[in-house]
Amino acid sequence: MEFQQRLSQFDLTSIIVGAIVGADIYIASAITAGLVGPFSIVLWVVAGVFATTIAMVFAYCSYYVPRVGGPFAYVSEAFDDFYGFLTGWSMWIAELLALPVFAIAFANYLQALIPLTPIAEVAARALFIASLTLVNIVGVRAAGRLNDVLTLIKLFPLLLFIVAGIGVFIARPETVIANYTPLLPLGLDNAAHALVLIFWAYAGFELGTLPAGEVQDPQKAIPRAITSGMLIVSFFYILTNLVLFGLVNWTELNQTTVPLVVAGNVLFGSAGALIMTVGALFSVSGSNESGMLGSARLAYAMAIDGLFPRAFTVVHPRYGTPYVVLVVQGVIAFILSNIGKLPGLISFAVLNLAFSFILTCFALIVLRSDRVANLRGQHILPLAGIAICLFLLSSTTTFDKIAGVMVILAGIPLYLYYSPKKDIHHLKTLFLSEEAVLRRRLEAKETYLANLLGLARTVFRWIRRADSHKLPGK
Repeated sequence: MEFQQRLSQFDLTSIIVGAIVGADIYIASAITAGLVGPFSIVLWVVAGVFATTIAMVFAYCSYYVPRVGGPFAYVSEAFDDFYGFLTGWSMWIAELLALPVFAIAFANYLQALIPLTPIAEVAARALFIASLTLVNIVGVRAAGRLNDVLTLIKLFPLLLFIVAGIGVFIARPETVIANYTPLLPLGLDNAAHALVLIFWAYAGFELGTLPAGEVQDPQKAIPRAITSGMLIVSFFYILTNLVLFGLVNWTELNQTTVPLVVAGNVLFGSAGALIMTVGALFSVSGSNESGMLGSARLAYAMAIDGLFPRAFTVVHPRYGTPYVVLVVQGVIAFILSNIGKLPGLISFAVLNLAFSFILTCFALIVLRSDRVANLRGQHILPLAGIAICLFLLSSTTTFDKIAGVMVILAGIPLYLYYSPKKDIHHLKTLFLSEEAVLRRRLEAKETYLANLLGLARTVFRWIRRADSHKLPGK
């Protein structure tokens, strides 16, 4: 199936920015404040460099393997299905862990707006995950303009925060100097672990590495879009944290779960707190980083290759979405949101991401060919990516390492049980022919909030239609 209009470099850059910027910036700063204090700002720069390096590896892999499946497809092509399975398995676990993180963050920021009892917090997390699951099953297509508006809503509070904060810096530099002194009050003992948590905020770039066949002039457009997209994200992240730690002392940030609400209150009083709270709720809800349907599609791709349970290949008869996987993910996410803590969930997610990333870096070493494409940096980038991934893996907690090894090993019997079976050819053919359209819609046109608004509009029309039938003479 050919597209009449392919994605431009600008389109791809927008997809990457939209996939990355979300709830993370509203979460990670408070956690790292208690680990390294205002030195966090340095780690946000380092994490941006790390993420950009690995993002370029993904971009080049997508050029050599222009088909669906992401890292699962790249590693399977370079080596074999076993290593591809381990890559997809760990990536799926990492993407799955994002769901409870966002559910917890949503409840935390909702708590700043409306006081919640413990039971109400559980209900808020359940409602968030349930609505996300329902919307992704229904798969209502969002209008492109509405998607643009939602992206602006996500970025506007941060831009307002940055501009106003810099104004305060100019007017009261002594406050900024005081909050940044000393820069490293807690030493470097926890710096590596803090970097792991910050790196998670940059994750999501893998959603922007679309098959090269969907992009105009992919050899130039993909690397440039990745670079420009990561620079835009880094700009917002670094400046936001620069202002945050300059306005609010790190000891106070360490005591809150809603750091930008605290800083917004410093800038504009209660109005500023409200703006940042609403901005956070929109970012958490509209963030493509949740990747619910993306992770479901990864599980579906592995299932049709015979590597996941056949039940994961079941799609909704009306909406054509893998609803079994979506429901399973929703249930797991709800359980984890009630028993897990933010730092632990994030750290374990990064460990699984780093494992899948390092296998992707090795895949590029095998896939690259100067005869096919002379891509700049394709020889050094995978080596740098491997070093970065090893650092991230070694910087996670001992518990994460033990649990990570157990999770990866748990996937092996799953592979051994399912791999001897043949893939489901008729589903695979349909999936590969339709996936480009579905994935393009998902990443370029759809967000959770847009889908939710579309679903609400549909329900409203049903209600109006039902009422009209009740009128006399109908």
